[in-house]
Amino acid sequence: MIDEEKILERGKETILQEVENIRNLADSLGEEFVNVVKLILNCEGKVVLTGMGKSGLVAKKISATLASTGTPSFYLHPADGIHGDMGMVSKNDIVIALSNSGESSEIVNILPTIKLIGSPLVGMVGREKSTLGSYSDYILYTKITGEACPLGLAPTTSTSCQLVLGDALALAIMEQRNFTKNQYAVFHPGGALGRKLLMKVRDVMRKDDFLALVKKDVIIRDVLFAITQANAGCAFVVDDENNLIGIITDGDVRRALIKDEKALTKPASEVMNTTPSIITEDKLATEALRLMDNGTKKMGEMPVVRDNKPVGMICLKDLFAAGIV
Repeated sequence: MIDEEKILERGKETILQEVENIRNLADSLGEEFVNVVKLILNCEGKVVLTGMGKSGLVAKKISATLASTGTPSFYLHPADGIHGDMGMVSKNDIVIALSNSGESSEIVNILPTIKLIGSPLVGMVGREKSTLGSYSDYILYTKITGEACPLGLAPTTSTSCQLVLGDALALAIMEQRNFTKNQYAVFHPGGALGRKLLMKVRDVMRKDDFLALVKKDVIIRDVLFAITQANAGCAFVVDDENNLIGIITDGDVRRALIKDEKALTKPASEVMNTTPSIITEDKLATEALRLMDNGTKKMGEMPVVRDNKPVGMICLKDLFAAGIV
């Protein structure tokens, strides 16, 4: 028989116990935390994270967070370390070893080698008086009142404290480096922020056969044919040197027909907008979005020009599809 009340009770107790220990961890931060941050800021090599089991999984996450926020870092499996991978570590690196007990055999086995290499060692450990604690040059103490596991066995509260402390380290370092959104985007080119901050107009614009180019004396009916053939939402009106002199959108044609039912036989020069907003291909796609969404008159398409000659068209729906919006 499933006891729903017991399920909720266990869930709440687990969360509250872990929150209490995290609060205690925050209260315990002091000079040693500051010293470790300063150590990493002055590091000439990489920050090497290592840990076994659940602590190893947390170490991987901390390493990934450091790397994505401006601190070169990688994870070293301690079992691989004793079989040759310690060669990845140099004296210019910093090693952060995670172990709640401080006695994990795989961690203990690589400690003498770390000392021989000469890398500063930071122990993220729950027991200060432990083998890891005794080898460490710096200790980030993660003492807990007990695991949230009802058996007191499964790493739960201890790994939560490790994870939170790792985030605290990474973000304190990130802030001291004055790490910017643009730098973050460089490390996340495939993410939404990377797309917003790095994608240029040239990366998302339509070009070649997807452009409808017409001369000023072409009648509006043929302008519509050109727009349809290019599967575009507008046509660019150009002179004999291919300079942009105007733009005609579907909306322009509709408004012209409302005023004059014979508008389809008029030349493009009588309907075109001679002062369209334009952008160059080297601009950020977010800048195109800002121009297209500026004020009460919103644009669905905008010419992309090079030396006043149309080379592409930026479409609002393409910006949506690229994740810019």
